[in-house]
Amino acid sequence: MSFNTLGLSDALLKAVSKQGYTTPSPIQQKAIPLILERKDVLASAQTGTGKTAGFTLPMLQILSQGQQLRQRPIRALVLTPTRELAAQVYDNVKQYSAYLDLKSMVIFGGVNQNPQVATLRQGVDILIATPGRLLDLHNQRLLSLNSIEILVLDEADRMLDMGFLRDIKKIMALMPAKRQNLLFSATFSKEIKALANDILHHPVLVEATPENSTVDAIEQKVYRVAKGLKTGLLIKLISEGNWEQVLVFTRTKHGANKLTQKLNGSNISALAIHGNKSQGARTKALDGFKKGTIKVLVATDIAARGLDIPLLPHVVNFELPNIPEDYVHRIGRTGRAGASGEAVSLVSADETSFLRDIEKLVGERIPSEVIEGFEPDPNASTEPIKQGQGRQRNQRSQSSHSKPKSSNASSGNSGNSGNRNRNRNRNRRRNND
Repeated sequence: MSFNTLGLSDALLKAVSKQGYTTPSPIQQKAIPLILERKDVLASAQTGTGKTAGFTLPMLQILSQGQQLRQRPIRALVLTPTRELAAQVYDNVKQYSAYLDLKSMVIFGGVNQNPQVATLRQGVDILIATPGRLLDLHNQRLLSLNSIEILVLDEADRMLDMGFLRDIKKIMALMPAKRQNLLFSATFSKEIKALANDILHHPVLVEATPENSTVDAIEQKVYRVAKGLKTGLLIKLISEGNWEQVLVFTRTKHGANKLTQKLNGSNISALAIHGNKSQGARTKALDGFKKGTIKVLVATDIAARGLDIPLLPHVVNFELPNIPEDYVHRIGRTGRAGASGEAVSLVSADETSFLRDIEKLVGERIPSEVIEGFEPDPNASTEPIKQGQGRQRNQRSQSSHSKPKSSNASSGNSGNSGNRNRNRNRNRRRNND
């Protein structure tokens, strides 16, 4: 099948061809015709399979066929959980709309709002935004959502998991009730699907691949190692393997900063990216990593969603995530668009339960080995880690993943524990928005 068979206009086909794409991915084949029929869609596909084009191309087609107004009110809104993902979606929208008379822009927090306001006043057809900045500008009466025809929630499960539900409901109340709604993500728990049904009208569920599956092109590997030897092992793998581009995930911002310092001290160029970094610093780090001037990008889970780094060969879990689904998103930064990649996890004794949950989720045992000189500590406790996002959250994950392919551990809680988790999610949202 080619893009020519999906009902897209010549202008869009020309833009797709310019990007070097000839064959639509499974999620694009299934979702694009449905969206062009103006159906509400809940779409799930493994990361790196072209979900952004899956909603962007038909959205542009619909908008280009509609009535063009001189003042250009905002007609389509794409919401994302992080600034980096918002910027990337905006880049994709610009590329695919190159031959259309449509204007787009991106807004997010962490930067001066004045340039964003100036662009808004010139008229915009498509707005890509994080919820916090969007509501802030609306509350200042600097934008209106009265003309929205299409709403897209990108990484929808993360949006709801990160405490955005209240903001999303506020935003929906500002838009016309009659609109098309599209929810795209790599993972959907049963609880998230239930919440999504409150947003969508008679939705069509599209699943291009099994939920929470990992890309076949990614070679996964676990190194069992003593906790205190992880940094040394990482330096050895990078140096002896001549790795030139490595995305490393840590659990905490402090851990990311500390590891970055140690890598630079070993003559391995590295920068950190996380919610406490200014937007300028985050942009600089990501640009340097993509251009190859920085060998290692050390990140928290802010980089686990949506970042498209072409031909990224190596992803390392310096620490396993507490939430198994996050593993799928982390390693999905490699093995994208048909390319191969390697995902390495450095696992200490206290992460044993995390690894077990991950293997249960993805439905396979990940090959494990030990490197001489970096053996695991036989006396170390296998009790789950209490730092960072907390042991309590891990216990939620374990109870929610008693069956293979189980639901997202971040949903469905109650009582005081639920209140504490919601407060923590709101803090995470503020850091990212």
